[in-house]
Amino acid sequence: MKDRPGVYAAASPHGLALIDIRTGHGKWRFLDPVGSQLWQKVNAGARPAAAVDALVAYWHSKGVDPERVRTDLTALATDLERLDLLHAVSPAVEPDATHVRFAATTHGDLTRQLAGHAGLLLALALLRCLPIRIATTAARAVTRLPGRAALPLEADAAFAAVRRAARYWPGRAACLEESLAAFFAAALTGRRVRWVLGARFTPQGAHAWIEAGNAIIGQDESDRVWPYVPALTVERSH
Repeated sequence: MKDRPGVYAAASPHGLALIDIRTGHGKWRFLDPVGSQLWQKVNAGARPAAAVDALVAYWHSKGVDPERVRTDLTALATDLERLDLLHAVSPAVEPDATHVRFAATTHGDLTRQLAGHAGLLLALALLRCLPIRIATTAARAVTRLPGRAALPLEADAAFAAVRRAARYWPGRAACLEESLAAFFAAALTGRRVRWVLGARFTPQGAHAWIEAGNAIIGQDESDRVWPYVPALTVERSH
C-alpha cells in the first residue's frame, strides 16, 4: 500500500489522529482505539470489508454485540473512504526521549531579531493567504539551505525572536504561525530545527512546535499538556 501524500497520522494507544493538508488550512480527524484498529488494518493493505469482518470477529470473542460493531465500523469505513482518509503517510517516529523547554525571554542580537521578523512575515503570508500544503512545501524547500543543526539554546533564541516580533504584528500568532516562523528564523541564521505538527488524545487537541535535538522548544507552562504525538515532521533528510 503506497503512502498518500497530504494525509498524515499520529498513532497512540489512545487512538489515531489524521491531518489532511491537501486543501484549506488543514483538517484533523480523531479516531478512538477501535476506529484506529480499522484504519491501521486498511492502511496496512486489507480491504475495508475484510478489516471490518476481522474486527467484528475479534470483538465478538470479547463479548461485544457483533451487529453493533459491524454497523459502527462499516459507517466509519464508508465515511473515511468518502473523505479519502483511509490511507496516509506512515506515522512520524517519536524520538527515543524528549524534554520540554519553556519559552525563553532572552534578547538576541540584531541578526536574530531581523530573522524573527522575516520568519514571522513569511509564515503569516503562507498560512493566512495560501493552503497549508504550500507552507509545508516551502518549509521542505528551506531545509535545503546551508547550515547546521541548532542547539537547544539556539532554537530557544529563534523562537524568542519570533515571539518578540509578533508584538508588532496585528492579530494573534497561534502555535502554527509561531512554530513555522521560528523554523524559518532559525534557517535564516544558518541553523536547522524540526517543524512538527501533532496531536494529543486526552483531552483531544492539535499543536505545532519546533524541536532541536531531543528538545521541544518554546512551550508555555500554563497552557500546554504533554505529550503530543507527531503526525507531520519537516526536517532535513540525511
